[in-house]
Amino acid sequence: MPTIVVEVMPKAELLDPQGKAVAGALTRIGKDGFSSVRIGKRFEITVDGPITDAVRAEVEAIAADILSNSVIEDVVGIHYPVEAAN
Repeated sequence: MPTIVVEVMPKAELLDPQGKAVAGALTRIGKDGFSSVRIGKRFEITVDGPITDAVRAEVEAIAADILSNSVIEDVVGIHYPVEAAN
């Protein structure tokens, strides 16, 4: 059963308080050279059967309508297994 990965990130123009906290922690522990950190979400959706064009369209709709809040987040990636890409 193939697994589809959906990645959602806060919109670039919005403040990311979690990312800012992680960036501050990196600086405090001496990990310099990182200008910023952004925190997002990753969803793994396992499909019962082959990944068809209809499944791809449904996953895109689910990502846009359910997994992300379009006011403050963008769906930045939907990744399919290599063997399912054909």
